[in-house]
Amino acid sequence: MTSSWMIVAGVLFSCMGVFVKLGSQYFSSAELVFYRSLFGLLVIYLIIKAQGFPIATPYWKMHLWRGLSGFFALMLFFYAISALPLATAITLNYTSPLFLALFTVAILKEKPGVLLILATVVGFVGVVLLLRPTLHAEQITAGLMGLGSGFLAGIAYLNVKQLGELGEPEWRVVFYFTLVSTLGGAIWMAFHTFHALDWPRFLILAGMGTCATLAQLAMTRAYRTGSTLVVGSLAYSTVIFASLWGILLWQEILPLGSWLAIALIVLSGVISLKASPRLPAI
Repeated sequence: MTSSWMIVAGVLFSCMGVFVKLGSQYFSSAELVFYRSLFGLLVIYLIIKAQGFPIATPYWKMHLWRGLSGFFALMLFFYAISALPLATAITLNYTSPLFLALFTVAILKEKPGVLLILATVVGFVGVVLLLRPTLHAEQITAGLMGLGSGFLAGIAYLNVKQLGELGEPEWRVVFYFTLVSTLGGAIWMAFHTFHALDWPRFLILAGMGTCATLAQLAMTRAYRTGSTLVVGSLAYSTVIFASLWGILLWQEILPLGSWLAIALIVLSGVISLKASPRLPAI
């Protein structure tokens, strides 16, 4: 399988998006982030305990920043899913590799090449086309939040890159991210109406958490065993699967302009991955 595990992850991530969109009818974004993070926290904690891995880290401040950026990225992403066509929301979130590549230039002082400049231009054109004029006026705010989720995810992945260079293992990075997101979601829920659980709603949350966790595992295996560039490119299969789910479940028939914009954003992401081979597994 090697790199093909990313296609499995793409299917599962798109299914997570479906459950998020279904759950948004009953829960706030804060609740969805909390339940998704709590499920992941329990799974990764059980793995850590079973393997006897140490949880303590000397880099807790960097883990905190990674956790906060990832938490707010999830908040914006889940809100965008609730308000936009599923394919559109996921595409805007998948601008993160482009932002990450730009951050490596601006913050890590890596020299930009022609490919990265090309990726930036193509990605910018794609974002403009996707936000205007294909979105209705009432969707612009949600569109900007979706783009913001990509921006913050780029910051989170930059933190992951820095933590990896410090020798922090992936499982510890995932543990602290889910811990911060669970606590953040719990605090955020205190300012919202808490919705009681019944069996159908619990199944939606369980499906969301299960798909997210299995997708993370499949993605991790893909990056560990496959080519980084191939896996990073296959990650955009999520957009294709999300488009199919949107058509089948919500009749989200996107206009031609939206498909062109999505294609440009996907192309920019693939180019940025090729231009920056040292990007971490995201």
